[in-house]
Amino acid sequence: MQSSDCSATIVANRMTRKRILLADDHSEMLEEVRSLLDGEYEIVGAVENGEELVQAAATLNPDLIVSDISMPIMTGFEAAARIRALGSAAKIIFLTVQSSSAYLKRARSLGADGYVLKVHTNEQLLLAISRVLDGASYFSPQLETEN
Repeated sequence: MQSSDCSATIVANRMTRKRILLADDHSEMLEEVRSLLDGEYEIVGAVENGEELVQAAATLNPDLIVSDISMPIMTGFEAAARIRALGSAAKIIFLTVQSSSAYLKRARSLGADGYVLKVHTNEQLLLAISRVLDGASYFSPQLETEN
């Protein structure tokens, strides 16, 4: 493969990579998720509260949002409801420490496409994203046994 062919392939891959917006109030978690996803997906933004999430979702038009639930100013749930009300077609995966059935039920009522427990980020997030972007849903299997 010639150099120009390689460059064209890299540009084509960047153009076809799915665009992901991250939201978490802990910068360390944002960096961990970014490093996990960065090679395969285009990270279009990383925000630290729900209000910023709504604004970023409206302006950046991501394919998928990976959001924490417990965030300042506006929770991930409140932000998701507003993002849906704005007509965004972005898929939503909640990445959270919350494992109670009440949280899971609320996420489902908001049309969440996925729900991953933070303790399983490295093992499950890439799989969850892949499944959700393929039109399926993904909920951490541990949620079934814990609730």
